[in-house]
Amino acid sequence: MAAIGRFSKGEEIFYAKVVDGELFRLNGDVFGSPSFERKPTPRKGLKTLVPVVPSKIIAVGINYADHAREMKRELPKEPLIWLKATTSLLPDGGKIEIPFPKNRTDFEAELAIVIGRKIRNVSPTQASRYILGYTAAQDISDRHIQKADGQWARCKSFDTFTPLGPFVETKLDPNELSIQQFQNGQLRQNSNTKQLIFKPHELVSFISTNMTLLPGDVILTGTPSGVGPIQSGDKLEVRIQGLTSLFNSVR
Repeated sequence: MAAIGRFSKGEEIFYAKVVDGELFRLNGDVFGSPSFERKPTPRKGLKTLVPVVPSKIIAVGINYADHAREMKRELPKEPLIWLKATTSLLPDGGKIEIPFPKNRTDFEAELAIVIGRKIRNVSPTQASRYILGYTAAQDISDRHIQKADGQWARCKSFDTFTPLGPFVETKLDPNELSIQQFQNGQLRQNSNTKQLIFKPHELVSFISTNMTLLPGDVILTGTPSGVGPIQSGDKLEVRIQGLTSLFNSVR
């Protein structure tokens, strides 16, 4: 497999391999040993969905060295994690809806891990075997609520606050990728995953010692420096080396 997407046509939902813009339907379990049709599926009338349906979204905070410096925070000794509501997911092309326009609401470009197999208590050296692939994400955050609550679940779990996709890239080395956030065509975040304090395989291992991870679960690996506010009418793009860009607008 390479890039895998999830699509709908009418009431039908299916996975497909994406090759040079063409879609080849998947037969079987995307988390197993699927086969693919040789004839491409016409894209007319298709809608791109979030690439997986996770049982949970695990977010990681303060995981880029440059972001820690920006926030004047000490580097964490272990990953700082919390859960986001799965109802916050938004596909590529979807509109981010700000529930409280008077509050500051920020973008956060992130590399997302997609789990491919059930996993519990694995070592960092084993963890990569359980990863299906990687995709682009946003961790949209209401800063007023974050400050008031003193934690992160509510301020980051509003509907549409987790744009994800469009595709899962299954053949990607995540350890030295450029990661950028564009807002209305202007570069706002510009870093590299080599700045990650805890690497993807370390995150998967650590989280698996705290909870069982299931196929399709998503881990947001953290955001680099340069986070900033959004407002209605903004056009956002997360651009990560080796992945298809994630585009969303704001209202």
